Order: sequence, then C-alpha cells, then structure tokens
Amino acid sequence: MSGARTLAGAARVGPLVAAGGAAAIVLWGLRRHLLVVTVSGGSMRPAYQDGERLLALRRPGARVRAGRVVVAESPDRETLTWQERDAAGSPALLIKRVAATAGEPVPPEVAGGHARVPAGRVVLLGDNAAASFDSRQAGCFPADRVVAVVIGRLGGHRASGDGSGTPRKEGDRRWSS
Repeated sequence: MSGARTLAGAARVGPLVAAGGAAAIVLWGLRRHLLVVTVSGGSMRPAYQDGERLLALRRPGARVRAGRVVVAESPDRETLTWQERDAAGSPALLIKRVAATAGEPVPPEVAGGHARVPAGRVVLLGDNAAASFDSRQAGCFPADRVVAVVIGRLGGHRASGDGSGTPRKEGDRRWSS
C-alpha cells in the first residue's frame, strides 16, 4: 500500500516540476530579450527621473525610429572613441531619445557637420540638454551601438541616487542618462 501512495505523490509532483522547468525556460528567454535599467542623472528630465527603473527590449539599432527612447553604448567622454566589444567588462550605457536616423536631417545643435545623418548612424539627444552627454558633443552614434528600446517604466519612481552614473549593486545596473 505504501508503494501506491509513493506513486500517487510522484504523479502530483511531476507536473509541478515540469511547470517550474517551463517557467525557468520562459524567464531565461525573456532575459535574453529584455533589459532592466535604472536612470542615473538628469539628462532625460522631465520624461525620466534619476532613480526610475525602465524596461527595455533588446533590438538592433537599425530598427529604431525618431522619438523612441533607447539604451546605447557610450563612447569615452574625453576621447570620443568606442570600447572594443570583446574587451573585458561591460561598456558604459546611456539612455537617450533618438532625434534622427540615417537619411534624416541632422539637428543644428549636433556635432559633426553633417547635413543628413549618415548611413548606419543615429542622432541621440537627452531631453535636458544642459545635463546631457549625447550627439551634441559626440556627433552621430553608430546605430549598432544602440542595444535596446525603452518600452516602459517598472514600479514607479525610486529614491534619487547621487547622479554619478556609477552602477549600484542592487541586482540591476544604473546607466548614465
């Protein structure tokens, strides 16, 4: 009789294990396509405040359009050069609004002297020009340096950070805005 009870218990546990495994696979798949970022700094005010958590969809830069807010790799702020992708460590990231894409007119305040955005490039601007490092200083960004498109906010506004853009060890990363 005790053997029958063991088999009945195993029959109930089996579907739970399978459901848990399926959920783990779905979460792993979502992690490959979604990115959670935390705004650091005031360059995207008033749209986004320091400390807000955003959900972004990983997508190639060629698919973005003007007006969308994106997460992009940042060039070095002094040399305006890009970190090699195979270099150790993650590149610094920025949260910016796409102002123009390839073939569109370059806004007059953008560095670089182009009349139109060159192929494979995008213009990225912070909403708060006085507090933003963006295409005004760095010129057009390579479109392939855009890593994700912001699709929404997560859980409202959190307490403000120090605005330095330094990642905090909270399970998610802080990106300079």
